[in-house]
Amino acid sequence: MPKMKTKRALAKRVKVTGSGKLKRHSAYTSHLAPRKTTKQKRHLRKASLVHNSDYKRVKTLIQ
Repeated sequence: MPKMKTKRALAKRVKVTGSGKLKRHSAYTSHLAPRKTTKQKRHLRKASLVHNSDYKRVKTLIQ
């Protein structure tokens, strides 16, 4: 059986950290931004980690 191809769309959105965790950016940042509060936009700027329930699925897609 051939190797599974990397899903390029997901690989562009997720980065692997040095310890092997998956880092992602938040959604809801650009669309309809003026009506969001400054605090909400500030928190959305920060990157976060892929949740444990999604980790296995995402990891297989980017390898």
